[in-house]
Amino acid sequence: MSPLSHRPYAKMNGIGNEIVVLDLRDLAHAVTPAEARAIAAREPFDQLMVVQAPRTAGTDAFMRIYNTDGSESGACGNGTRCVAAQLMPALRTDRLTLETPTSLVVARRQGELFTVDMGRPRFAWNEIPLAEAFPDTRYIELQIGPIDAPVLHSPSAVSMGNPHAVFWVDRDPATFDLGRIGPLLENHPIFPERANISLAQVLDPGHVRVRVWERGAGLTRACGSAACAVAVAAARLKRTGRTVRITLPGGDLTIDWRERDDHVLMTGAVELEHHGTLDPAWFADAA
Repeated sequence: MSPLSHRPYAKMNGIGNEIVVLDLRDLAHAVTPAEARAIAAREPFDQLMVVQAPRTAGTDAFMRIYNTDGSESGACGNGTRCVAAQLMPALRTDRLTLETPTSLVVARRQGELFTVDMGRPRFAWNEIPLAEAFPDTRYIELQIGPIDAPVLHSPSAVSMGNPHAVFWVDRDPATFDLGRIGPLLENHPIFPERANISLAQVLDPGHVRVRVWERGAGLTRACGSAACAVAVAAARLKRTGRTVRITLPGGDLTIDWRERDDHVLMTGAVELEHHGTLDPAWFADAA
């Protein structure tokens, strides 16, 4: 029997980004990719946020993030807000420091909204990472479609703890067949660790409309790290200011690329959908 059998979980969403929060602070168990896939098959999610006991002094919890396909993600802003909403009442605090395998993430509550400090973006080609050197990642050489009339081309590349490619479009991103294009771009050889693919339409200097194909999860109604990547990439190109509203199919996020330290702050709402218990039968094939 899986150690996860009969464990309680919370099904939540961050502006439509479907999240399962699994609190394992009292259980020393490393969730396997097969177990993550087994949960996704019965309780569909975009990300599974596994909360474990803190490993470093001064932190409140350790957090691992799993995609639908069982792969791990380095960041999930919407999921982190959901974790904060679950842990803050129990810990009687409005501020959390969460450790992931790659970084420390600070979350704060402001009334009904939650703000996550996503840290500094990374722009160097080998930090994103890309498979070949680009001296300027504000645009990279990549296109899809006919060479003389590409459907998409010249994306901005940035890491927000996970790799992102942002394609700039001049019409509603919903008019593109991202369900077909997304997998091709996610798995393009230029991205050795695959990539999150965003289509971004700048509506005005303070507002961008975005649709995302999420690495390891597919089409999603929202992606917090993608919203941060779009905001940063837009500001680098002077398409927007450093504070911008990002509209995704699931709702809006406010992204502030703070000038004094280059940290990216993401603010938005979360929603609890229901609580549940992991059924032992779910894990019959996950051994």
